[in-house]
Amino acid sequence: MAELESVIENRLIHQLCSGESQWTYRPDIRTEEDLWNNFKYILEQNNKAKLDDIPLSESEFAKVKNDLSHASFYDAGKWLVGENGKVYVHVQRGNETLHLVVMNNEHVAGGSSVYEVINQYQAFKDDNDVNARDRRFDVTLLINGIPLIHIELKNKEHSYMDGYRQIKKYIAEGKFHGIFSNVQMFVVSNAVDTKYFSAARDTELNKKFLTGWIDRENMPVCDYIDFAEAVLRIPQAHEMVTKYTVLDNDKKKLLILRPYQIHAIEAMREASKAGKSGYIWHTTGSGKTMTSYKATRNLLMDIPSIQKTVFLIDRKDLDLQTKGAFQSYADNDTIDVDDTEHVGSLIKKLADDNRQMIVTTRQKMQVMINRRLKEGTKEYNKIKALKVAFVVDECHRAVTPQTKRDIEKFFNNSIWFGFTGTPIFEENRYEQKGDLPQTTEELYGPCLHSYTIKEAIHDGAVLGFNVENLGPRDIPKDDEDKYYHSVNHMRNVLNIIINQSLAKFGMQNGRGKTYEAMLTVESIAIAQKYYDMILKIKAGEDELKISDDVKRILPDFPKVAITFSVSENEEQSQVNQDSMKRYLTYYNKLFGTKYAIEGLGAYNGNLNDRLARKEKRYADREQQVDIVIVVDRLLTGFDAPCLSTLFIDRPPMSPQGLIQAFSRTNRLYDQNKEYGQIVTFRSPKEYKKKINDALVLYSKGGIGQAIAEDWETVLNNFVLSLKTIRTFAPTPADVNGLSKKQKKTFIKLFRDLDHDYAHLKSFSTFEPKILDEYGFSQQIYEDYAAVYNNVIEELKKDPPDDTGDEPIRDDYDLVAYSKFKIDFEYIVELLQGFVDFLDQKDIEFNEAEFEHKLLELKEIVKDFAEDNSKLSDLLLQVLDEIEQDKAKFMGQDMSVIINQMRYAAIDKEIEKFSKKWYIPFEAVKYEAYNYKDGELANENKLKELADYATYKVETSEALPKFKFNGALIKEFKEMLMPEIGSLIE
Repeated sequence: MAELESVIENRLIHQLCSGESQWTYRPDIRTEEDLWNNFKYILEQNNKAKLDDIPLSESEFAKVKNDLSHASFYDAGKWLVGENGKVYVHVQRGNETLHLVVMNNEHVAGGSSVYEVINQYQAFKDDNDVNARDRRFDVTLLINGIPLIHIELKNKEHSYMDGYRQIKKYIAEGKFHGIFSNVQMFVVSNAVDTKYFSAARDTELNKKFLTGWIDRENMPVCDYIDFAEAVLRIPQAHEMVTKYTVLDNDKKKLLILRPYQIHAIEAMREASKAGKSGYIWHTTGSGKTMTSYKATRNLLMDIPSIQKTVFLIDRKDLDLQTKGAFQSYADNDTIDVDDTEHVGSLIKKLADDNRQMIVTTRQKMQVMINRRLKEGTKEYNKIKALKVAFVVDECHRAVTPQTKRDIEKFFNNSIWFGFTGTPIFEENRYEQKGDLPQTTEELYGPCLHSYTIKEAIHDGAVLGFNVENLGPRDIPKDDEDKYYHSVNHMRNVLNIIINQSLAKFGMQNGRGKTYEAMLTVESIAIAQKYYDMILKIKAGEDELKISDDVKRILPDFPKVAITFSVSENEEQSQVNQDSMKRYLTYYNKLFGTKYAIEGLGAYNGNLNDRLARKEKRYADREQQVDIVIVVDRLLTGFDAPCLSTLFIDRPPMSPQGLIQAFSRTNRLYDQNKEYGQIVTFRSPKEYKKKINDALVLYSKGGIGQAIAEDWETVLNNFVLSLKTIRTFAPTPADVNGLSKKQKKTFIKLFRDLDHDYAHLKSFSTFEPKILDEYGFSQQIYEDYAAVYNNVIEELKKDPPDDTGDEPIRDDYDLVAYSKFKIDFEYIVELLQGFVDFLDQKDIEFNEAEFEHKLLELKEIVKDFAEDNSKLSDLLLQVLDEIEQDKAKFMGQDMSVIINQMRYAAIDKEIEKFSKKWYIPFEAVKYEAYNYKDGELANENKLKELADYATYKVETSEALPKFKFNGALIKEFKEMLMPEIGSLIE
């Protein structure tokens, strides 16, 4: 038998509080009142002098309680950053404002910090709630009386995903309110596997962002006791929710660093204390920008001898995204991020006495050193003597060996840290130029921490790759150039992109949830030809037609954009400018923007944001791009998680160029995006070899497991999965005759089939008729899936056995389904974006845009009525209320509001039924929430609880006893459940 959850809970508490631990167990804190009283005591103890030993009055503390009750976890995170590392509440006492310190983030593991552990906190006081037992919080960690880390535990019979779903449900119900709205980090575990994630709205949570801990050698730490030792002891736990959290102001999200990011920052800190340089090898897509931001910031905070930290970047378009990301992270931080608009500004910032982080380009740095500073001047001497830490993102593109030598020669008290996803090794070393360094290690020093593409894919930090090398295999070398630049070739390429890549674009996900693709070509001229041909195809002016399937799903597909530098080729500069004017006109018409050729930088910035879908408005299909055509721009350093596919119609690039370009596609996004998709259209044999060589090089000398899979491999896997499942159940109907043990095996086999079938469908070469050879089809898959769902429900009802078999867990989402539907969570996301749009403090409110968005949302909600009319009515009610009173909804969490309305509507109908049939409310509620496949969980119990005697006395035309029970069950099934069932779902 698996251990009881209470045993696991007590063992965790013992681990946290035993030995030299600074955690104190507080079994006396179980209610909200206990929690507030404890917080008040700590606050008064830490501010005795300011309070003059006079406790806070009831009204004063009411103000404090209000300040600690936040509308979102993100707002709590902003408050917890504090002012110069101190978190305050402000109380008016007479004519004086008292600034009371709640927490000092400098006092990690000492000073005024108090660390406490509570468990079985009673979060809900509703006596009618039959689920009250389940609605106790497991273990919570308090710092200075504030809940900052919350832990949900399950035993080994359950998946940690049950804990994740439980937390998601509590958030949706608004249970993390008041003092609990300050939680920054969640931990879930089933004792043998443990994950953590940052606090967010329930609609923003994504199970792909659950993170397991790994040690410095990238070995997993899964056991909950080991995890507690590594992550939850002091000072680590305190640092997790202060030093290693980032607030993304653009996305209004709280982010917690992954373990490899933390290890890299710690390795840099240790090196800098010893005055040593080095480089960080973190695979592209694993969050290097965030890591480098925190590293640059923490160096300044942790190493007093460092006077300035300088973050060096290159290229204007990259400058926009990286600087924007830095600014977004720094908006709520205690550190100023100073970007230097011109060289004079850079000189001023380096010459002042402020310890600060400066973001600048290497070009400005070179101009300052070579032209602007005059040797012997006070300014020159002061800047030259600075102790500077340089952090270089994409360290080979941003700084050449010669440039680094020049800057280093000037700043002779500098240390250097390079970040790269694709280091230069002996195998692909730079061309020899005098005595300049030729590899990353020669340029920056030793590798301080590595996290390779192989490790990142294994840990789920990035996705693996699907690679298709298409194109003719038998073209003579002399004819290649002519063929690859022909209209016929371009048309073949676009046919695959537009008509054979539905799964790649995620069209099965439904409107607003599709993915994007990038087409990269070898020259601006070819990029322009592709762009023009796509517009002709959309207008019906080309022999290539858009398929009916695509038109049915997305009538406006494909929406295309293009980006290139108009000065990359001087001879063509005027032609390129004229073409770009046309492209901007089309873009402006498509998205309601007003960009001109003079403001090309603003257009590129807007396109970057639109592709990255940084703002909630880009969740709207009307605001989304499907395909962006590029030459080299955006192939490195650009982050757009919703970009799923890279189409390549150009000669093969260098190993580092291939990996950089591939890594645009394998960012984590939603639960349906399983791979970064790569499709090449030239020289398939050459591409296959170069891709394999690049993957081997950047996986530390050997792949070890498949991180890039081709069509043949995936087809073979699918055929094997299909044959295996048919040995157990030749047809879906045969599953019903299997034994319980065989059904458990069927579940595992069908999940393999589902995965392999979805994988197969994601290839451009997939066509449904391919399945005919194997006697399989989408319909047969769906029949198996229906039986699978029934078996899952059947086995979930069975009590656990002692066979030692792994229990069946309902933690797998089928991925081969085609949904083509708008879902509830998508609408809630749009609604949240709409409410955020209402709060336009700094600009004049745009009433016309408000009306347009409102009308569009109402249309989407009405479409949703086909799937769920009850929820649709409720959502329309919310939209009507917003129309009547905008201010009421500003800053509100719409997910909580809508869920509260759902539960209120459900309770109202249950109460009517309860009063009519004289059955306790909680008993009816229990049966309603556990009603499955037309059957009650305990029909006889419900009948027994009905008070027939009182019913008979108080009801006119009461039914006779022999008809009573049948009538109440019939009304439950035929009237109550149809009324509330769709709201419960």
